[in-house]
Amino acid sequence: MLYDRFGRPVTNLRISLTQDCNFRCFFCHREGQRFNVGNEMTPEEIERLVRIASHLGIKKVKLTGGEPTVRDDILEIVERIKPYVVDLSMTTNGSRLKELAKPLAKAGLDRVNVSLHSLKPDVYKRITGVDMLETVLEGIEEAVKYLSPVKLNMTVMKGLNEGEIWDMVDFAAKTGTILQLIELEAPREMTKTTFFRKYFYPLKHVERELEKRAVETRERRMHRRKKYFVPTDYGIAEVEVVRAMHNTVFCANCTRLRVTSNGMFKTCLLRNDDLINFLSAMRNGASDAEIAEIFKKAVLMREPYWK
Repeated sequence: MLYDRFGRPVTNLRISLTQDCNFRCFFCHREGQRFNVGNEMTPEEIERLVRIASHLGIKKVKLTGGEPTVRDDILEIVERIKPYVVDLSMTTNGSRLKELAKPLAKAGLDRVNVSLHSLKPDVYKRITGVDMLETVLEGIEEAVKYLSPVKLNMTVMKGLNEGEIWDMVDFAAKTGTILQLIELEAPREMTKTTFFRKYFYPLKHVERELEKRAVETRERRMHRRKKYFVPTDYGIAEVEVVRAMHNTVFCANCTRLRVTSNGMFKTCLLRNDDLINFLSAMRNGASDAEIAEIFKKAVLMREPYWK
């Protein structure tokens, strides 16, 4: 297993497959990849990267974007990398899950995170820029049949969807999904902007209420996130809270390394001075050992964002 200078193990990769997306979510951070620069990795290159990572002790991979399902070769990518990992997951807006959930599971995908920021069609459209709530809900229903667990990612925003938190808890219980409540994330320099002040909704008080209501509480190793098991009229809802902003505990327990769609290691979502190009070396004939050394260099560059 690889460790950074702060003693944090690196156990999983978060690989962006594309910057393209069929939604227009106004707050999207694009996995910290600021510009759509093209030059996407091929399925073969992604497989090679994951194979090298597996030899370094990394057995968990999450595929993300943009929207990963807009790639025509998404099933091939999943099929290629599954043999090297024990846990293969994907984040998606859910727009193509109805047709792809079963084929993705057959190709080797284990679980999926679906962005679902509102259950109200008008609010959903305002956030995502598209009128596709019903399509996404049908996709979630299909995903539950073939993938486990199915997590719902709700970025909670002031003035938009903060009033839907408990409706979403009920929905998670009803559908057998796991709800992740996520704070809006931004680099330090953006926290004083009008945009951030307008939409940021702190979840600390929500977490306190979840703790009161929960019949059981667990803690994940990654980020020390709490999981609350909350009774509802539809059964027990599993709710996880992602409070990244100004949270030193969150950063001290980060175990992931990011990969941009154009072949760069990225050590932190909120930094943009930490990119290490491995794809150029790969395309210029570098050996697996040489790519592994670039990988190790990226790990040693990691440091907690909030200290």
